[in-house]
Amino acid sequence: MLKEQIKLIFLAKLAGTPVFDPNGDRVGKIRDAVAANPGSSTNPRILGFIVEIPQRRRIFIPATRVTSIEDGGLFVTGSINIRRYQPRHGEVALLEELLDREVALRGSADFGIVEDLGIELTESKDWRLTFAHIKRRERGLRRNTATTLAWSEIEYESRLSAPQGSPDNEDVGLMSAQEVVETLRDLEIEERAELVKGLDDEKLADVLEEMDDKDRVALVTNLEEDRIADVLGEMAPDDAADVLKEVEPETAEELLSLMDDAEDVRRLMKYEDYSAGGMMTTDPVILDIDSTVADALAAIRRKELAPALASQVFVCRAPLETPTGRLIGVVHLQQLLREPPALNLGLIVDATETAVSPETGLNEVVKNLANYNLIALPVVDEHNRLLGAVTVDDVLDHLLPENWRNRDEEVHR
Repeated sequence: MLKEQIKLIFLAKLAGTPVFDPNGDRVGKIRDAVAANPGSSTNPRILGFIVEIPQRRRIFIPATRVTSIEDGGLFVTGSINIRRYQPRHGEVALLEELLDREVALRGSADFGIVEDLGIELTESKDWRLTFAHIKRRERGLRRNTATTLAWSEIEYESRLSAPQGSPDNEDVGLMSAQEVVETLRDLEIEERAELVKGLDDEKLADVLEEMDDKDRVALVTNLEEDRIADVLGEMAPDDAADVLKEVEPETAEELLSLMDDAEDVRRLMKYEDYSAGGMMTTDPVILDIDSTVADALAAIRRKELAPALASQVFVCRAPLETPTGRLIGVVHLQQLLREPPALNLGLIVDATETAVSPETGLNEVVKNLANYNLIALPVVDEHNRLLGAVTVDDVLDHLLPENWRNRDEEVHR
């Protein structure tokens, strides 16, 4: 049985102490506490804690999951979500925002430097920010005195707001990826990095895919490595490989080591940029010969699937993840719409030889797409195992000039 928890905790002293799960196993260590709009509340409620787990990933544990805070650490209950912490609009990491920060003292001309922050467990079982330990200095005097004041006696303005004249994180979150890219072009790189911190990983992945190479490298190298690793995990493997090819090899390897599953990305990075292997995606729609037309239509109906990949289904022997078993052939969307739902794909598969090797060059890929009127080409190894597919949009990205996304803007200047 746990001993009675301490009622008043100072965050700077708490930082670095271990966090334990319900079984008593150590899962990480405390890095910060999160509150909502602390400058606008007498005693802001603590929403939760930022915890660093292995591989330097920072996650969020809600305060409602905390059963005890003691000298020996923080104890939590329930399952732990290991998704990387991303602040929402109005949320503030208290130590990051306030530690060593100059603040004004309400009702006086004095000011002080924040040395620690006290959080307290209330009768309602909420943790609240109640105290600030500051090094106090009276204006015009040289002497400093340390004192602990109620949070209600502190005044400060957040330094985490968006740059003047630019949209805040909430506004950016409502934009399309293309609109975000246009907005970022007018900002300095530090402002870009700050503005995209509020985007979720999936949205930031979309933004990176829309940026030109130079801007993308600059942004990637100005964000935390664990954040970029999470974003790369949300991207299609071929797009993630494109990003990693643009940064320094040491940086690329560090990011790969932080990714949860980098096998496909590593495989794609071995191929030349303008080869079929360098352009292909490793996750086209793949089914076996016993799957039905209904199965295929359900597979290509997925919302996250790009239109070019949804145009056809690749029929293979097991295993059905690239590299697969032997490629049997392709079934196109139009044919699926003409056949009865219960029909097996093995009866309608098109076994025409249209596949290319991963070493096939861009010009040959373009010729094959044109000759066979296709939207995507299968890429196979020497044993006819499916490695991936090259789509028309992949080819267009390589045919257009590198800075084609900025051409319209340059013309109108």
